[in-house]
Amino acid sequence: MTKFKLFLGFFAFLLVLGFTSNIKAQNGPVLYFCEKYGSSGEQSISDRFYTGPVTVMVKCDYALGLTDCSIQFDKYNGYTFDYYKKVDFDVSSDMKYIYFESSDLRVDSPGIYRCFLLDKSKNTVASALVEFIR
Repeated sequence: MTKFKLFLGFFAFLLVLGFTSNIKAQNGPVLYFCEKYGSSGEQSISDRFYTGPVTVMVKCDYALGLTDCSIQFDKYNGYTFDYYKKVDFDVSSDMKYIYFESSDLRVDSPGIYRCFLLDKSKNTVASALVEFIR
């Protein structure tokens, strides 16, 4: 009976701890994609696009603190990811919401890609997967 009371007490403690904790699914920058960013905001948010230009979006609850950064794409070859392309950008350090658009920011070969937002030291700030089809 004492083991049962001990188990019940431990379970109650975990239950109370679970109700009082503040858990978030995402607590850092989120990277996602759209066809383009215009005066009305993002257009056609998705993770699957036709080959060609793409706009990369990054949203965060706090200022990212970036000045020199880059968007890098790596293509999945069936076993691992191979470097595909990197495009450099200059942004303001107080930005929380950034859209990356450039004539160089395009993927012309269909496949699955891993996309990174890298800081000037080449550390990953955010990443996501995207598929390009013909």
